[in-house]
Formats: sequence, structure tokens, C-alpha cells
Amino acid sequence: MHLNPPFRAEHIGSLLRPSVLFEKRSLFEQKQLSIEELRAAEDEAIKHVVQLQRDVGMRTITDGELRRGVFFEGVFDNLEGMTTIPNRPIETFKRYIPHIGMMYAYGIKEAESVFCSGKIKRTKPFYLDQFNYIKSLVPVEDVKYIKINVCSPSWYHQRHGSDLTYDLSVYKNDDEYFDDLGIAYRAEFKELYDHGCRHIQIDDPTFCYFCNERMISEMEEAGVDHEALLDTYIRAINVCTRDRPGDLTVGVHMCRGNFKGGVHFSEGGYGRIAVKLFNKLNVDTFYLEYDTERAGDFAPLKHLPGNKVAVLGLVTTKNPKIETVEELKARVNEAVDAMTRDNPQRTRQAALNQLCISTQCGFASVWEGNPVTEEDEYKKLAVLVEAAKQIW
Repeated sequence: MHLNPPFRAEHIGSLLRPSVLFEKRSLFEQKQLSIEELRAAEDEAIKHVVQLQRDVGMRTITDGELRRGVFFEGVFDNLEGMTTIPNRPIETFKRYIPHIGMMYAYGIKEAESVFCSGKIKRTKPFYLDQFNYIKSLVPVEDVKYIKINVCSPSWYHQRHGSDLTYDLSVYKNDDEYFDDLGIAYRAEFKELYDHGCRHIQIDDPTFCYFCNERMISEMEEAGVDHEALLDTYIRAINVCTRDRPGDLTVGVHMCRGNFKGGVHFSEGGYGRIAVKLFNKLNVDTFYLEYDTERAGDFAPLKHLPGNKVAVLGLVTTKNPKIETVEELKARVNEAVDAMTRDNPQRTRQAALNQLCISTQCGFASVWEGNPVTEEDEYKKLAVLVEAAKQIW
């Protein structure tokens, strides 16, 4: 049970690439820089962002995902049984998925994706080397503050559905597919844990799609049972998180889209999924995006069980406007109101103890990043730290 989360001020994980790394990455993408030169630049940039987090007062430490071109990199591309298809036809993508619908609308005919062509096996780590590098940069007593981000096991399945995600001669159904993925994820979590990791965040861009009324309607038109699919995706994560050590905190960030320039893909309040998700998903923490009206109000938080924590994503990474401490305090108070309304069992203090605050998403879910500066980034993290001090 994580009733006293150590990170009242959080951030989601990715950070802006420092200018030198940004230039190096640009050259790498143009095939004008070697991978060795890029890695050396990443090493120096990670030192910089780790120090930035420490300077601003963040207890959570990540490497800013600076080694990734995009947030989901490092999992499926490292698994045996997965085949990368550079030009997969758009007809193999599910049109009802919001960001896929945008691809159709823009006339995109094909896109890179992954197909499961064989039995899934984890034959090498996803992020162990990255964790060990961050570990080398912080005092021993702060290793437990390092957070590793990993994409959700549903990432490619939401794109391609139960019929086009895996070879049906390899896996007969979704449960078989996600069971083997779960074995791989649990092995990764165990190896990270054995090296000192105590904080893992699963980045899931799928759950919030189920808040989107348009997607729900289009799924029904396509004959897809959206409630059954939601159950499948809850089970997929539960297979990954089961039997974890008691001192390993695992959270799920429910993303609404954070593409180049901070583009979003989904809207709709959490009410449609809150009861099922908050009660059935086997995680300790929910990172919820609440930076715009697209997320709805705080009313669904009344369904949060007493042994789980909600991290309210109140500070936006999508534009440079700096939120104020008073704004954040007022919104946390609104959340407490929602959690205690018509619920005499939950006191205001208990509700407050179940909350933390953060940015709504990362600053750079793709390497190009959002339209903010490093100074903006620092100020946004700083306001979270100060607000947390005053609230808690």
C-alpha cells in the first residue's frame, strides 16, 4: 500500500533535449552522425537533465527519455517474435482509434508498425543499461527515486486489433498474446528491481481513448465490443504487474496524446472508465491529465479506492504559460471536494493524502519536443515543487 507517496511533486518522464543533443539527433536522423557519436551526446545531456531535476527540487529522477526517438521505443523493438514493418498499409490500422482516424483524414497510405510473427520472448533487457547509467549519476540513497517509463503492452494491439496484431497460427487469442507479453514485462521489472529500481511508470495512450464518445460510437458501428476490449487491456497490464515486490511502486499514465508540438488526440472525462479502471487495474498510482477542459471534472475521483494514489496532471507541457501556485492549490482543493462529496468514510485529510500533482504529460514524447523552452520547463517543474510544499 502506498498511502504516503514520496513524490508529491511529480513529472511524467520525458524532458526537452538540450540544444546540443537536439542538433546531434537531427544530424543522426539525417544519417549524418554515427550512433556512437549520438550516444556520447546523450550521456552528456542526461547528466544535464538529471542535475536540472535535482536543482529544481524534484525527487523523481528520470533520464528524460533522451535516448529514445519516441516514448514507446525500447520494448517491442527488443522482443523476439516481433517484426517491424516499415510501410504497413493504412487499411491494417483500426480507423476508430483517434490518432489513426487523423492519419486516414490526412491521406496517409502507410506507416511503420510492428507485427507479432512468432512467440514473444525477452532475450535482452529493455532499459537496464539506461537505469544503470542514471544510477551512476545520483547518490546511493537517491537510487530509489529513479523512475523508469515503459510503454503499455496494448500499444500495437490498439492500432491493429485482435485480428491483425499477431499471427493467428502463433497465438489463438488476445489472452495468449498478452500472457507472453506479460512474462516479458515481468522479467524486465524483476531485473530492474534487482538493480535497485523502485519506481516504474507504464505509459498508456489507450485508456483515455475509451473516454472518447466518438471512438465508442465508431467501435459500435464496426461491431467491436468496447467494454470487452477495455477489460482485455486492463488484464494485459495486470498480467505485467502481478506478483511484484511490495516496495516496487507501479503507476499508469493515461495519455490523451502528446505528439510533435504537443498535439492531442482524445477528449472526454474519466467518468466512462473510472469505476472499472480504478478498482480493477492492479497498479498503485494513476497519472491523470487534467490540464484542459478536455479531461472533464474531478468527479470520477470519488471512485478512487483508499489504497491508491491519483497524480493530478495540472501543469501543461503543451504551451509556455506558467501556472501559479495559487491555481494549483485551488485545483487540488477542488479534487478533495470531489473525493469527499457524499462519502463520509473519506475525510479531507485522507483524500489529500491520496493526491499528488504533476505535469499532464512529458515535455518531449517524441524527440523534437513540445513548443516550450528549457526555461519554461524549469519554471513549470519549480511551481509544482513549491505548490507541493505549501499543500502538503
